[in-house]
Amino acid sequence: MTDTTTALATAPGAPATARLLAEAARAVDAPDLVLAVSRNGVRTVHTGGSAEPGPVPRELMAYELGSASKPYAGLLLARLVAQGRVRYEDRAADLLAPGFPVHPAVRRITLRHLLTHTSGLPGLPADFYPQAVPRWSTDPYGGYPADRVVRSFLRARPRHRPGTRWRYSNFAVSVLGHTLAAATGTPWEVLLHQQVLAPLGLDATRVRPGPDGTDAVGHRRDGTPVPALDTGGFTAAGAVRATPLDLLTFLEAHVGGAAGSPTDSSLAAALTEVTRPVLRRGLRHAHTHTLTWFQHPSPYGPVLFHAGATLGQQAFLGFRPGTGLAVAATATRRVHRADTFVATAYGLLTETP
Repeated sequence: MTDTTTALATAPGAPATARLLAEAARAVDAPDLVLAVSRNGVRTVHTGGSAEPGPVPRELMAYELGSASKPYAGLLLARLVAQGRVRYEDRAADLLAPGFPVHPAVRRITLRHLLTHTSGLPGLPADFYPQAVPRWSTDPYGGYPADRVVRSFLRARPRHRPGTRWRYSNFAVSVLGHTLAAATGTPWEVLLHQQVLAPLGLDATRVRPGPDGTDAVGHRRDGTPVPALDTGGFTAAGAVRATPLDLLTFLEAHVGGAAGSPTDSSLAAALTEVTRPVLRRGLRHAHTHTLTWFQHPSPYGPVLFHAGATLGQQAFLGFRPGTGLAVAATATRRVHRADTFVATAYGLLTETP
């Protein structure tokens, strides 16, 4: 195992942060692991893992974010709303297929419902599983293209009236992506680059595999490599790939770190909007959510975060609004029941003064 901790700027407290990250890394078993912290723009990055490091440093490899892609989709929607191009209350079916006959509940589903997991749609379309199960451990999404996602939405029968119940749904966020593409006449990948990635300087973030040797390779629990994820028509819900350094840049924009406050008013408004709590759920309404982030209390104030996993990788993004603290973590081993990755990254966010 090779471990390296680097403070990317000199500041009081950096050595203590480096020791904290090195200690936290010992709790996670993965071929490749990166734990990265930004404190008011001062970055400390720990890299390690059971595999021998390759020619590209681990912090410069692009990792699959899985569901941690959703904050990017949320920020995109918030910016389009701030620009006046769409509204949160716009109905998705009207934008996707004007005049197409759909179930009354589908007609009521808005862009806000899709993003906040309150649309009434299931986690995945009902007809997704027959084609996915035979290749569940290799390529479950690749055989389900964008047009099929849209058709499934237009034929759907939501289980609950939109806006009444929270149910996590990759299906819904994927439909959001296709709806925004239809509303703007711009492919999702191009729209995300124009509205989010380029303005924030996220040059090492993309939604497709990059050149050979630049993408981290995921692994099953037994260490067997797995192929790169193909999200098929579910791009908006889980296709983003990014380096840990780009993840810190993305998070710093939310807390006003090294990247500073965006000069574009619509982007600044969107970054503020996605940190505002919009719903509560669960027993005694204990769970709080913004448009894109899970929100929990901590001894040092509220924390906003999102985790994600693919067939062989995991990611965690989190920050504490108003404090300048951001945490990004990536690992190249498939999640399992006794896995400590998310708990370790979450602890860095909630237990660090």
